[in-house]
Amino acid sequence: MITLSRRVIAACVFAAALTACGAPAGPAARPPAPAPSPAVPSAPPTLAAGPAGLTPVFEHGPRDAGKTVALTFDADMTADQGPRAAAGERFDHPRLIGTLRALKVPATVFMTGRWAEEYPDQARSLGRDPLFEVANHSYSHYAFTGDCYGLPSVPEERMRADVERAYRAFRAAGVPDPMPYFRFPGGCYDRRALRALTPAGVTAVQWDVVGGDAFATDADAVARQVLDGVRPGSVVVLHCTRSAAPTTEEAVRTVVPELRRRGYRFVKVSELIGAANGRG
Repeated sequence: MITLSRRVIAACVFAAALTACGAPAGPAARPPAPAPSPAVPSAPPTLAAGPAGLTPVFEHGPRDAGKTVALTFDADMTADQGPRAAAGERFDHPRLIGTLRALKVPATVFMTGRWAEEYPDQARSLGRDPLFEVANHSYSHYAFTGDCYGLPSVPEERMRADVERAYRAFRAAGVPDPMPYFRFPGGCYDRRALRALTPAGVTAVQWDVVGGDAFATDADAVARQVLDGVRPGSVVVLHCTRSAAPTTEEAVRTVVPELRRRGYRFVKVSELIGAANGRG
């Protein structure tokens, strides 16, 4: 009996680290679950490089992916228009932006770097508003081809630098996440320009509906042109410069409710590009 008692005591001592002597053993302790990893935001969708690695060009989204349409607005100001702004000419259009916000219309604003320098508060407000996305319209608004509506031209060796200077201007104004999309001034480009911008990693964004609002004086005519041209997946080009496009805000107040009545949903360019990539 003494020998048996000693054996029982020894067994209890051996098991003490796991359970009290004579008590049934419980389940083994489990290590704490690892903390979930923070979500990593996905990069904005872009198109794959074109033939020979050239900058890809996007004109409209899929025609068979529902009634979506992207309104885009060019915030134009050329590098040499500072004196005109100082003299009182307005290259911004706060009322138009206010109307888009009131109507809850998402949009993509293609902004020049010079515009962001002139109106940093507005650039920052647009860049931090989830209703909008800010994309690149060059720094200078000079042409990337030799003959483009009378615009001065950017030498080929300076094209990439002009685009990158615009991005620096956006960030200096407080735009946190400008999109990797570029719109050629005047919409003018050629193979040489596409090749020059390949290292910048941007997708060139054109359009399939011309609003015709530049220097227009008839808002109804602008609205009709947009409404007649829109198809599923369309990209509409308009402007948000008061001096050069004074009727745009009035036209938008006609276009938006009518397209919604027709069943269209307004999206940003990134959504159309995502849909083109099978990501939307």
